[in-house]
Amino acid sequence: MNGTLNKVMLIGHLGDDVKMHYFDGGNCIGRFQLATNEVYINKTTNEKITSTEWHNLVVRNKAAEICEKYLSKGDKIYVEGRIKSRQWQAEDGTTKYTTEIQVTEFTFLTTKKETAHTKQNQEAESTKNTNFDAANEGLPINDLPF
Repeated sequence: MNGTLNKVMLIGHLGDDVKMHYFDGGNCIGRFQLATNEVYINKTTNEKITSTEWHNLVVRNKAAEICEKYLSKGDKIYVEGRIKSRQWQAEDGTTKYTTEIQVTEFTFLTTKKETAHTKQNQEAESTKNTNFDAANEGLPINDLPF
């Protein structure tokens, strides 16, 4: 195989809200951390172990604005992207390094806004009975007289 591949696929929960940074010319980036969990049983102690890995994600321009608008801490998201390492000079003169996931595709799996809206709708639907009409004295609406 002559080519190479740099592709990442993750499903996880946001560790914090999306942090936006705007540049001259109208471009912007959004940054957030994504937590992925691995759960396994320790064979010697039979203890359930959860191991969390944190990933630094970067989204750009329109995608960043969409993420900022709809995502918040705790939301579940599927992302695809590529690994990118970079370095920079800190204020104290030291060289800093980081590895990030440059997001190219994403799908919202659950959002708190969506979950709260769905819960409100379910509560409203559970309090009303759509099969009966109060004017019909509790008889079903589609009740035939024969």
